Amino acid sequence: MPKKVWLLVIGMVINVTGSSFLWPFNSIYMHDHLGQSLSVAGTVLMLNSLTGVFGNLIGGIMFDKWGGYKAILSGIFITLAAVAGLVLHHEWPAYVVWMAVIGFGSGMVFPSMYAMIGAVWPEGGRRAFSAMYVAQNMGVAVGSALGGLVASYKIEYIFAANLMLYLVFLFIALSGFRGIQAMPEKKAKEKQRGWKLTPSMQALLMLSTGYMFAWMAYTQWQATISTYMQSLHISLKSYSLLWTINGAMIVLAQPFITWLVQKLKWTLKQQVLAGTLIFIASFLIVAQAEQFSMFLAAMVVLTIGEMFVWPAVPTIANTLAPEGKIGFYQGLVNSAATGGRMFGPVLGGIIADVYSMHVLFFVMMAMLVVSMAVMGVYDQKLKAKQADRHVAM
Repeated sequence: MPKKVWLLVIGMVINVTGSSFLWPFNSIYMHDHLGQSLSVAGTVLMLNSLTGVFGNLIGGIMFDKWGGYKAILSGIFITLAAVAGLVLHHEWPAYVVWMAVIGFGSGMVFPSMYAMIGAVWPEGGRRAFSAMYVAQNMGVAVGSALGGLVASYKIEYIFAANLMLYLVFLFIALSGFRGIQAMPEKKAKEKQRGWKLTPSMQALLMLSTGYMFAWMAYTQWQATISTYMQSLHISLKSYSLLWTINGAMIVLAQPFITWLVQKLKWTLKQQVLAGTLIFIASFLIVAQAEQFSMFLAAMVVLTIGEMFVWPAVPTIANTLAPEGKIGFYQGLVNSAATGGRMFGPVLGGIIADVYSMHVLFFVMMAMLVVSMAVMGVYDQKLKAKQADRHVAM
């Protein structure tokens, strides 16, 4: 990859490593150290995701107006201010405010990073977005492992560790991102002005809807399935092992998945649909699971599915974006993912409480079928418009 792309990938690893020091321990800290109920802790995390949705949208708009360098720095400074506040004062209710600001600031960074890598390496295609996806997961794996080590000494130390890594990220951004060509240079088939609902925007909204449904199903592994495994007397250590395997598979196997997709000559849409179908297969397995080995098999299948879907969606958004809207389009798909992570645990918890886990699994499979249906036709109006143009010529 070009040097500029490597800088962005390394920056993403440091960024996510820093945030991963904090997010696995939020609920534990609020419950065990601040004396809050799990429902209150869940509400705070939902607020963090909600502000992240707004951060994604604003970060994408800032990219289009002022370029990726300024947009990313703005997000870093906002996040740094909140993390510094956490270091100095991490009591209730200040903790709620800091978490909301962190969600907003970090949300601003992600669409700009994705938009920037698409702009500086357009010939990289899906390889560029696969690299960012692997970088994110490497950051999650390293940050979670180091965070656990730091928290074993004293849980409050994770705030200082988070701050130090964001300072490293700031240094990388200041020294390396300034010289990166941040504004998109692509020939647009449509020059978009204002908020007109063009065929490409309609395609993006449909794609984002299916993407959000897929994330709502995926988050059950982080929420309801963890408690379900404990009810089957499967330890938290074993549950944590599943995510270790998930991260290791992504880092090691993503290059093979990229090669396979190129070998099969799949389109991006075919890649997304295949991955979503694999998601459904993972829920079919987990619906029958009663022992750890079955949950392990389901996680392996789930991970294969996400390696197809998650890198492909921002790649599609990049190809859909008209001139001057690449940041906004990345902001929308990132907002859809954040929205799925926000609403998925709530919906899953309600269904599991009112009905049962098995009903939840089949509801999630139905949701994934809807996701496939929506993403399978997201580009129909775009194709229709292109066909009309062809006839007119």
